[in-house]
Amino acid sequence: MSDLVRFGISITDDLLLRFDRLIADKGYVNRSEAIRDLIRNALVESDLSRGEGEAIGTISMVYDHHTRELADKLTEHQHSHQKEIISALHIHLDHHHCLEVVVAKGRAREIQRLADELIGTKGVKHGKLMMSTTGKDLG
Repeated sequence: MSDLVRFGISITDDLLLRFDRLIADKGYVNRSEAIRDLIRNALVESDLSRGEGEAIGTISMVYDHHTRELADKLTEHQHSHQKEIISALHIHLDHHHCLEVVVAKGRAREIQRLADELIGTKGVKHGKLMMSTTGKDLG
């Protein structure tokens, strides 16, 4: 573990009060933990926005499985990205609708490309990509 460094910041009373309420609501034990998480989040977002770093992503899609050829199209997209996909989960929500969750690992831009292809497929009613770091570069 690296050495801890202490530093001070200047902040208005009302902003600090709001921050303290937020960290209490989220269950942080102290300000330092909350600030470390904010810094890590900013670094992850910066890395992901450049698209170069290794990332992990979950792509969730809801669709009507009766839509003609939709399942085949989604499968084709997934096969064309087999290097990135590490798992897929298919859940029957009701007689018509399915939830599919695809977990991918690789360069952020490749995961984004896969998500765009899947979510943009005609017949997908809603989709969302959640991307994060693999944690390797976060001390």
